[in-house]
Amino acid sequence: MSALVAYFSAEGNTKKIAEEFAKDIGADIYEIVPEIPYSMADINWKNPLSRCNKEWITKKEVPVSGIVEGFNDYDTVYLGFPVWYNCQPLVIDSFCKKHDFRGKKVHVFATAGGSTIGSSEKKIKSLVKGAISVDSILVRSVSDLKNRYSI
Repeated sequence: MSALVAYFSAEGNTKKIAEEFAKDIGADIYEIVPEIPYSMADINWKNPLSRCNKEWITKKEVPVSGIVEGFNDYDTVYLGFPVWYNCQPLVIDSFCKKHDFRGKKVHVFATAGGSTIGSSEKKIKSLVKGAISVDSILVRSVSDLKNRYSI
């Protein structure tokens, strides 16, 4: 079984969990990066004029920089991100659209300061057509992932 941990992290929380989990399970790791990286001002959701708010309101696609080479070789993909607006950031949608998930198990994990995982699993299921399975978990630490997947 070959596994990939692909993640987007805005402030470093998701990155820390993704890196530790990938190391613990011996998976490859891939950071999902927008073509135009976010600054701290861009992700200040309290500012109605911030980039993340404008993207969310307009549902503007957020292009990703690059693709995962050899993506077809993975049978399991752990997909991590912080929760924005009670679901995944739009850059995750773009990442999913650029890759073929047919025949893969997809395990979604999300970090959040105080919200729930919201509608992420449902929305991601619609983006990873052909995946064998899709499940999701809200995590506070890498232990949550290890416990869920009996690592």
